[in-house]
Amino acid sequence: MSEAIRGAPGPAAGGGAPPLIGITTYEEPARWGVWVREAALLPLSYVRSVERAGGVPVMVPPTGGLRGLAALISRLDGLVLAGGGDLDPDLYGAERHAETGPPQPQRDRFELALARAAVDADLPFLAICRGMQVLNVARGGALVQHLPEAVGHKAHAPDIGKIGTHRVQISATSAIGKILGDAADVPTYHHQAVSRLGKGLSAVAWAEDQVVEAVELQGHRFGLGVQWHPEDGDDKRLFEALVAEAAGR
Repeated sequence: MSEAIRGAPGPAAGGGAPPLIGITTYEEPARWGVWVREAALLPLSYVRSVERAGGVPVMVPPTGGLRGLAALISRLDGLVLAGGGDLDPDLYGAERHAETGPPQPQRDRFELALARAAVDADLPFLAICRGMQVLNVARGGALVQHLPEAVGHKAHAPDIGKIGTHRVQISATSAIGKILGDAADVPTYHHQAVSRLGKGLSAVAWAEDQVVEAVELQGHRFGLGVQWHPEDGDDKRLFEALVAEAAGR
């Protein structure tokens, strides 16, 4: 390793280096070349969004053990809890709904622990879709397992495998409201959502049907969760705000 790289100061040292932003990954079977194997996957839209906001994206796959969690958190300047499959309802004391996806115990365990560690360390984070649900469950909250049954429509995920759009109303005094304003048209694809808020979380954005679309962790340096997918839209201000906070600007 060159001295220039080894000695490069991070944001905390005031050297102006771009902040390292961890992004959690999927754990899925995948095909490439002649191989079909289990893989740590991440849509490039997350990577590009962090990169364009001025951060250095670092993929964080779910690991079998949690021994290195403190070391990981200490080396990151910010964190994105990415989207993905449904959390195991047993984690929030509910019976499995017929429409809830298959369990991913290693990813669930790792990301819940990672979310708690990020909160404890006051690490800036942006929790997206599943990530917001992970945050909520990590704080003792619960989820609606199948929104079409609860709200009577499919507007939150209108077409299978295609990102939709709907409008959200945002509390203008919230951190997200100060970034985006009091309303936004957002990219959406989810069939679950927050039902009972976790400890310290405040709802700050809602869809027309009153589904909670964003939360903030009170007293945290930068702890935001959105139910929509900003990485799949043109508005990258949430990523820019995360990277700016992670860089200490």
